[in-house]
Amino acid sequence: RINTIMQTCFFAISGVLPRDEAIAKIKGAIQKTYGSKGEKIVQMNYAAVDKTLANLHEIKIPGKITSQIEMPPPVPDNAPDFVKDVTAMLIAGKGDEVPVSKMPADGTWPLGTTQWEKRNVGLEVPVWDEEVCIQCNKCVNVCPHAVIRAKVYDPKILENAPDTFKHTKVRGKDFPEGWVYTLQVAVEDCTGCELCVEVCPAKNKQEVGKKAINMMPQIPLREKERENWNFFLEIPDYDRKELKIDTVKGSQFLRPLFEFSGACPGCGETPYVKLASQLFGDRMIVANATGCSSIYGGNLPTTPWAMDEKGRGPAWSNSLFEDNAEFGLGFRLTIDKHNQQAKEMLEGMKDILGAEFVEKLVNAKQKDEIGISKQRERVEELKTKLGKIDHPDKQNLLSLADYLVKKSVWIMGGDGWAYDIGYGGLDHVLASGKNVNILVLDTEVYSNTGGQMSKATPTGAVAKFAAGGKPLPKKDLGMLALSYGNVYVARVAMGANDTQTVKAFMEAESYDGPSIIIAYSHCIAHGYNMKYGMDQQKRAVDSGHWIMFRFNPDRLKEGKNPLILDSKAPKIPLEEYMYNETRFKMVSKMNPKAAKEFLQHAQEQVKLSWRKYENMAQMEFSEKTE
Repeated sequence: RINTIMQTCFFAISGVLPRDEAIAKIKGAIQKTYGSKGEKIVQMNYAAVDKTLANLHEIKIPGKITSQIEMPPPVPDNAPDFVKDVTAMLIAGKGDEVPVSKMPADGTWPLGTTQWEKRNVGLEVPVWDEEVCIQCNKCVNVCPHAVIRAKVYDPKILENAPDTFKHTKVRGKDFPEGWVYTLQVAVEDCTGCELCVEVCPAKNKQEVGKKAINMMPQIPLREKERENWNFFLEIPDYDRKELKIDTVKGSQFLRPLFEFSGACPGCGETPYVKLASQLFGDRMIVANATGCSSIYGGNLPTTPWAMDEKGRGPAWSNSLFEDNAEFGLGFRLTIDKHNQQAKEMLEGMKDILGAEFVEKLVNAKQKDEIGISKQRERVEELKTKLGKIDHPDKQNLLSLADYLVKKSVWIMGGDGWAYDIGYGGLDHVLASGKNVNILVLDTEVYSNTGGQMSKATPTGAVAKFAAGGKPLPKKDLGMLALSYGNVYVARVAMGANDTQTVKAFMEAESYDGPSIIIAYSHCIAHGYNMKYGMDQQKRAVDSGHWIMFRFNPDRLKEGKNPLILDSKAPKIPLEEYMYNETRFKMVSKMNPKAAKEFLQHAQEQVKLSWRKYENMAQMEFSEKTE
């Protein structure tokens, strides 16, 4: 840890204690702190102290500035005025100099401002090999920061392309003949996590170890790729009505409306948030519980929630741990009331606006992108008609007209909120029967506040308040939710089955009632390299620790079992999953006997849980005639 390095420097320089005495005390503290984690960890920290002392040297401050490097401005010159006047000042650490008159009067902040904050933190970034790529878009799907994007477009657009801009002929029959495909990386926004490389299935047959996307040093690429990225953004997005957005490949041609957040490199939560923003972001309203997702989703000075080319994007607000579900339910109730009021006014103006036109507006089918698009066209026509008439309800209806288009309410948060502090409210909302979508980003620990145990923490995992390993099993939130019978419930793991994840999001949003998606989210708190996060998700599923399923009450209307098991029976020992992570493995160093008991109990729980879900999935629901 950095504090090991810095305190060594402090005591070596300051003279507060004799140097040898101070270093001995530091090493004693290391033994006390890390001894239970194994001799290897202790020796690594000892080595850090020794290397610090070996490389500690004085740097003379020159009498005058000799550097030829100029610091770039906090944001580019083409940024909007608000970003230059307010956001840039905050980025530069000069927030105290921003006058109150520059601040938003109503407390709302503009969307999409992370695009101007070029952090340049990735030492290495992914580089696309268009000759090897199979255009599966899996790398786009898993990117936690939305820096990898794909587009299909008319090759005529390439007339003004930069010299180093890459493209290749698009694969498949879903696109016009002769069109081209580009996979582009925003290298200045990339964190270098390598998740994309790990999930890439396309291997270079000429160069062993190479794939369709490979890591390379960022600095030599920065200038050219900045130019390529800016050109890429100017390419029109493919018409979403023409895309198969219920597939991984198709969904990843949609523009993400959650981009460049401040989440950790390799974050396991943000790919799910990004996916929701791609599928529903242009009509999405988000209630976000306090936690990691509220910090990387709404902390100043920049905002990762963004808008599309038509100015549509998610409306986002943060609530507390304990009332976020009710907060989101309030959104739903308000939207429904506005929709009802608009329809009542339309009925009262039927003679003026036309009975057939009003009937189409009131009873519009909005189950897919085409239906929603047609309703938007009708609403624009309504606004035009209202502008030409004189009626006492005209202004009120104009203010409510947009509520005639289907709104997608999402209630998001982590397991600390959903399993623990906010569970009472979450249960209340599920029982309400209202059309809300709940996304639980399950890291199995209170990630944002420092790694405390939650009811989602599994047996044998070490966390704060469970220093010796948690003795009790993980709460089965999915089973509790599906017990209502009228709630859509899904448990997903993108790294194990990305197709099932996309299906679950589409089904949950289309279900006319409450839905909940519980998403396995790998986390730095689990104790391993995050570039292997999706691999570890697969192990969680293969071991039976995380059983994937979809429970869709609409299937009952067809006489089908509402529960679909998307997992197969456990095929690897639970130990292969657990002992890849420090949170489980460290117990075996501290207390081998307890570790053995935890593993045994956890394996028994896996077997019991699988039999329970398997039996439920095999139940017969059709009405048999004699």
